Amino acid sequence: MAAMESKHIHSAFDEDLTEIFKLIVTMGGMVEEAIGQAMLALQNMDGEIAESVVAKDRMIDDLEEEVHRATVSILALRQPRAQDLRMVVAVIRIAISLERVGDYAKNIAKRTIVLIKSQPLGSQSASIKGLAKSVRGLTKTALDSFVLRDADMAADVILLDEDIDRMYNSLFREFLTHMLEDPRNITATMHLLFMAKNLERIGDHATGIAEQVIYVVTGIPPDQDRPKSNDAEFLGDVAAAPPTGSLSEKKN
Repeated sequence: MAAMESKHIHSAFDEDLTEIFKLIVTMGGMVEEAIGQAMLALQNMDGEIAESVVAKDRMIDDLEEEVHRATVSILALRQPRAQDLRMVVAVIRIAISLERVGDYAKNIAKRTIVLIKSQPLGSQSASIKGLAKSVRGLTKTALDSFVLRDADMAADVILLDEDIDRMYNSLFREFLTHMLEDPRNITATMHLLFMAKNLERIGDHATGIAEQVIYVVTGIPPDQDRPKSNDAEFLGDVAAAPPTGSLSEKKN
C-alpha cells in the first residue's frame, strides 16, 4: 500500500514538474526573441519594434512569477528530495536568470528609443552585432542543455562565456577610443557601451543557467568564484539602469 502511495506521489510530482518545464521553455523562447528583436530595433533604428520589446517584458515577468508560485507549491506538497529537489531549486534559479535577461533586452530597446529621438549613430551600432549574435547563441545553447539535461553542453557554455567577455572588452576599448576622438560622439556611444554591457550580462546569466544544469545532472554546485575576464567591471549594474534622454539626468 505504501509503495503504491509513493508511486502515486512521484507520478504527481513528475506531472507538476512537467508543467513547470513548459513554463521555462516558454520563457526561454520569449527571452531569445526579445534579444533578437531588441538588436533588430537597434540595427534598423525602429522605434516600433523597440516599444514592442519593452511591452512584452511584462509577459516574461508574469511567467517568472508563475514559475515561482508553482515551485513553492511543489516544494510544499511533494517535499522532493535528492535530485528531484536539485531540479526544483535549479528551475527557480533559471527562471530568475531568464527574467533578468528579459530586463536586459528591454533596457537595450529603451536605449534604442532614446537614440532614435536624439542623434544618428552612423556605423557605430554595427560593432555590437557580433557580440549580440554570440550572446543569443550562448543563451540558446544554455537552454538546450537544460531541456536535454546535457552537462557536457552546459560545460561548453561556461567556457564560451570567456569569449563573450573578451568581445565585450574589445568593444569597450573601441567605444572609448571613439569617444576620445570626438566628444560629440560621447552620448550616443555611451548608450551603445551600456547596451554592450547588457549583452555581457546576458552571457553571465546564460552561464548561470548552464551551471544549474550541471548541478542537476551531477550534484556539483556552481562555483561562486568563477573568474571573469572583464577589464571594464567598474560599469557594474549601471548598465541595467533604465536610460534617460541625457546621460546626465538622474532618476527620481
